[in-house]
Amino acid sequence: MRLWAIAALWALLGGSAMAGDYQTDAIFGIKGLAIGQASDTKGLTGVTVLRFDKGATAGVDVRGAAPGTRETDLLRPENLVDKVHAIVLSGGSAFGLDSMSGVARYLEEQQIGFDTGVAYVPIVTGAVLFDLALGDAKARPDAGMGYQAAKAAHRMGFDEGSVGAGTGASVGKIAGMPRATKSGIGSYSVTLDNGLIVGAVVAVNAWGDVIEGETLLAATRNEAGDGFVSGTELILAGANAQGFAGRNTTIGAIVTNATLTKSQALKLAQMGHDGYARAIRPVHSMYDGDTLFAAGTGEIQVKDINAVGVIAAEVVEEAIHRAVKAATAAGGLPASRDIQPGH
Repeated sequence: MRLWAIAALWALLGGSAMAGDYQTDAIFGIKGLAIGQASDTKGLTGVTVLRFDKGATAGVDVRGAAPGTRETDLLRPENLVDKVHAIVLSGGSAFGLDSMSGVARYLEEQQIGFDTGVAYVPIVTGAVLFDLALGDAKARPDAGMGYQAAKAAHRMGFDEGSVGAGTGASVGKIAGMPRATKSGIGSYSVTLDNGLIVGAVVAVNAWGDVIEGETLLAATRNEAGDGFVSGTELILAGANAQGFAGRNTTIGAIVTNATLTKSQALKLAQMGHDGYARAIRPVHSMYDGDTLFAAGTGEIQVKDINAVGVIAAEVVEEAIHRAVKAATAAGGLPASRDIQPGH
């Protein structure tokens, strides 16, 4: 991670250029955020819920060609509603959208949402990834699992790896699922000395490989299965695994305690996709439904949204790296940690 680049931006945001905090749990310094996860470790699927009980201004940018989403049109800057109460990242492909109804039910029971006078209406948005090819294809995050994850939301200790929306995630599928590598969900955050926090939570289920610089961190495996090969090089050589649109997808959310307009939240999501592009190769393909949300809880003011966006791309990139590093083998797929060093 280019920490020097972040340090150079601090002055633009009113902070010292020589201080800061880089860690995973710093995201819970955002007072308006709680995160809950539920996992089916047998069926290999799950759901991750980011709760904003007092609402957060949000935007979304969809770059993949095969997304599965809920209430994303509501986030367009020209539309009326300007607050969301939850962002949900779910497995289960289109079936996983059902989990978001469970999140809404729990929030309504807690009287979280817009008070219409006759009912509290929570605004719940989110996206799904395809994990049906690993574990039990009949195991999907349903409304009950979404309810469970929303209820479990807390403000300490985010579990990374093959949990939540990353339970059934995998990467490096250019040569087909048998040569893929197990992936998961990751988080990374930056706290500046002026109080600004920018964090990301990303469930990594890419068609392409996860890279760190030029190193294959979790990728398409060779025919022996004990090392990585570049999926991009396989494509250039004419390989292209048979598949269908939407069988992959990396989904995530950038969260900050900054005050954002809906237009600024959209720009933050757009800039955050740079983190996808730096960490995943190839990305945003016809086989992916890559989606990235951004949300601001409005706790502090910032001078320069551009600098926040640059930091957002950095934490997204690092969250992706952490997702595959923390993943564990499952469903017959090894994780990055299982591949011999140097392969």
